Amino acid sequence: MSPGGEGRATLAVVIDGVALPEVEARAIWTKFSAYMEEHRGDLGGFAQAEGFTSVHPRSEGGRALLVFSRTEPQKGYGVPEPSPGHGSGGKKKRRR
Repeated sequence: MSPGGEGRATLAVVIDGVALPEVEARAIWTKFSAYMEEHRGDLGGFAQAEGFTSVHPRSEGGRALLVFSRTEPQKGYGVPEPSPGHGSGGKKKRRR
């Protein structure tokens, strides 16, 4: 957040498509950070501890976002979303 409380929050939380107020979002981010220090990479464990099926950290418009869901399956860190039109992801030879 910018000085004086102006602008958009830098930490946000969305639960099943509904954004939480900034104070609640910051409290969840604090819990998330502490949990992840103790359980590196255990997104599913944190989601379950909070009563959800999954949580997905994202970056959106310069802010950190935790997206919780009661129905969406858990994915690990660094699991890219499939891109339409891309094959098996094999390496291509570079033409010069």
